[in-house]
This record gives sequence, C-alpha cells and structure tokens, in this order.
Amino acid sequence: MRFAPVSPSRLVTALTELLLARHPLTHPLRVALDGPRCANLGELATSLGEALHEAGRPVGLVDAGMFYRDASVRLEYGKTDVDSFYSGWLDVGSLQREVLDPVGPAGSGRYLLSLRDPVTNRATRTEPILLAHNGILILTGELLLGVGLPFDLTIHAAVSRQARRRLTEPQLAWTLPAFDRYDLNVQPASAADVVLRYDDPRHPAMAIRPARF
Repeated sequence: MRFAPVSPSRLVTALTELLLARHPLTHPLRVALDGPRCANLGELATSLGEALHEAGRPVGLVDAGMFYRDASVRLEYGKTDVDSFYSGWLDVGSLQREVLDPVGPAGSGRYLLSLRDPVTNRATRTEPILLAHNGILILTGELLLGVGLPFDLTIHAAVSRQARRRLTEPQLAWTLPAFDRYDLNVQPASAADVVLRYDDPRHPAMAIRPARF
C-alpha cells in the first residue's frame, strides 16, 4: 500500500468522500474505525460524523466500549488480565446482534446505541434507533478486526509499538501486550480497507485499498 501524508482536516474530507463512494445504498454502510485507545479515535469519529451529516447522510456513532461484557465475566481473572482484555472484554455477539446485523442487508435498520456502561457496569439498554438505508454507522473501538464482525468497510489507525508505549496512559500500560499480539495475529494493517499511520494524529498518512465489491 502506498501512504500519502494528509492534514487532519483533509483526512476527514478524504474519508467522507470514500464512505460516500463505497456506500451500497441498499442498507446503511457499516464502518469499523479500529485502533488503540491512545489514538483517541473518538475525536476522528465525531469529525467524520459531522462531515457526513453536512453531506446529507444520516449517521450513527457507536462506541464499542459500551458493548463490553458484564464485569463478572470481563474481570473474572482480574482487572489487568491481558488474555481477557484481548479476547474476552468485547461482547462480539451482542454487537453483531444488536448493532451490525440490524443495519445490514436483511435488517430492520434499528440498532442499539449502547448495552452497558463499562465504568458503572449498569445496563444502559434503551429503545433502538432507526438508521435510514442511506445512513452510515461508524463503530469505534479497539481490537475490532479478526473477530468475525460483519463490516462493509474497515479503517485501522496504525500506531507503532514504540508510539503506543509512549502515548498510552500509565494505568493502561498493562494492555500493551494485547496490541502487540493483535498486530502479530490479526495483522490489521494488512486486513483493513483503509490504513492510517497515526503515531501523531496531527500528521497522519493514509492508504486505501481498491474496492472489493
């Protein structure tokens, strides 16, 4: 893949144009925005959502952290167990059942914004939200690829091993081996449709794979 440097504002514009171009129009476009927490992808998701809204598209923004498993399961082996974090925190089944399948080709278009607050562990389930067929749903989170979730387009923010160790907050340093494993086992930078070099969000670079459909 050939990377091209872009400014943060141009990155949002380029991603907006890409999502509009790749939209199947028969159902909402399901987008993964994947990357480690130190990339602060929530800011990019918000900016992208605003740009898509200005382009006249309905947008749904979902934080994968709001679909973590119940703490009794998630933290069964302790609060800093790397294996659990890597493959046991995210409730993949609920995300597919409550979010991605409903906005998929055979779905009703009604999805849940959240299931559980990961801090309080309280259920947050509310009434489903309707996303029109020309809408775009962006699911933002960590370790989203390689678990079988049905996305129409995937974006991976690649932060190098060295940068992750520099940027990750000390209290989350225990999670770092999980991302090393993710790079090795899943190779998200090779699997994603769009890859961002994101060691410094102020100076990103972007590479886009040709459409697969």
